[in-house]
Parts: sequence; structure tokens; C-alpha cells
Amino acid sequence: MPEHCAAYKCSNRRTSANRARGITFHKFPKDKDVRKKWEVALRREGFTASSSSVLCSQHFKEGDFDRTGQIVRLRDGVIPSIFSFSVHLQRLEKGRATSTSRRAEESLSVASQDSQQMATSHPQPQPNDDHGYALPASPTTLKTRLNEALARVESLEREKKNAMAREKRAKTTVKSLLGDLREMNLINEELNEKLEFYSDLQIDVMAKQGHEYTKDYREFALALHLHGPNAYKYLRETRHFPLPHPHTLQRWLR
Repeated sequence: MPEHCAAYKCSNRRTSANRARGITFHKFPKDKDVRKKWEVALRREGFTASSSSVLCSQHFKEGDFDRTGQIVRLRDGVIPSIFSFSVHLQRLEKGRATSTSRRAEESLSVASQDSQQMATSHPQPQPNDDHGYALPASPTTLKTRLNEALARVESLEREKKNAMAREKRAKTTVKSLLGDLREMNLINEELNEKLEFYSDLQIDVMAKQGHEYTKDYREFALALHLHGPNAYKYLRETRHFPLPHPHTLQRWLR
């Protein structure tokens, strides 16, 4: 069952679709003090994080992440701060009626009244639904979308690098392999001359299990295994090139 974000009303789960969107998931800290701060930040009454509880990256600021490695990590001591709370969660809990909490509640009430008065005297422009490119009204929402876009760009850059590496491996030809095998004394000049005929043949992933081997590919594999079994074993078992199993070669000969 996919892990889901523990934040209030957050429906993000650890799925391939969310991974493609650049959303990452992070476990609660092992440090008790920091872990408690995470739990308080969620404002979920009675919630205690378990060893499998996670929060998604949409509840952290961009500066909270360390993206220098292949795995996106959170910096030490960061606290989640981006949430969409209901009105009742935005007030302090009544059970914590200390003098400090009462002052905080009074300040919150005054700030709320001031914001309402400002909204009345200076009405905010309504979003234009006719244009899909209109900016969201909330700066928090805008920042969240920006972070998602940046994470998506980074993910696409990694995919591009991986694709280029796969393409480079796919373009490995028999000619380049023969040079390596000669340097390692796995083939002699006579065998090298025989295999030069297949110098342009690509040793790529198209010849893996589940695909038909081409005629040239079969002839190359048979010749190499017959005259250079050590070289064949080296390429197949050490370099992991998609050469057929010797049993397959025997079947071809029959």
C-alpha cells in the first residue's frame, strides 16, 4: 500500500505519477525535539508520528531541501511550514489556555480583524477565469507551484542525462570491443581479422532476451564463442553485454 502524506487534507501518495511530478516524501526526524516540532506544525489533534509516517515535499520551503546529491534530502533541523488549514485549525487549542497562548490568540484575532478591514476598504481583484494562465490569488499556492515546476525541471534533467548515457552504451560497436579484447589478450590477430567483418555491428539492448537476434548478430556470436570462448565469457558475464547463452548457441547449431 503506497505511503501517504500525514499532513491535514493532503492526498499525495508515494506513486510513480507523483514522483514524475517531482514530489518527494520524507520520514519524520529521529531527533525527538525536531520530531515533536513536526507533529505540532501539523496541528492534528492526538497525532503521533510512527516510524512509517511521512510528509511530502509540498509542505516545505525550497530552501529546506538539499538537492546536491542524487537523492533529494531535507536539511538538518528544518520544520514543515506550508499547509492549507481549515479555520478551526488556525486558532490555538482551547486546552492550552496559558497566558502566552491567550496573548497569541488575541494577537491573531486583532490581525484577523485588520485583514478583514483592509479587504473591505481595498477589495482584491477577482481572478479572471477566462484565462488559464492567470496567477493564483495565494502567494503560498504560487510558491508551491513554482517549487513543483523547479523539481520537475530537475527530474527531466536527470532523465535526459540517463537517456544520453543509455544511448552512448547502445552505440558500442564490435570494432570498439575488438580493440579492448586485443589489449587484454583475449583474442589473437587471426580471430580479430575474422571478426572485422562485423565491425559496424552494434552490441545494444535490442538483442536482449525477448527480441529476435539478427542474422549478423548470430554469426558474430557463434564465431566469437567458437574461436574465443574466454572473450565471449568476458563480454557476457563481466561487461554484461546481451550475448546469447551458450545453450542458445548450441540450439542454433543443431
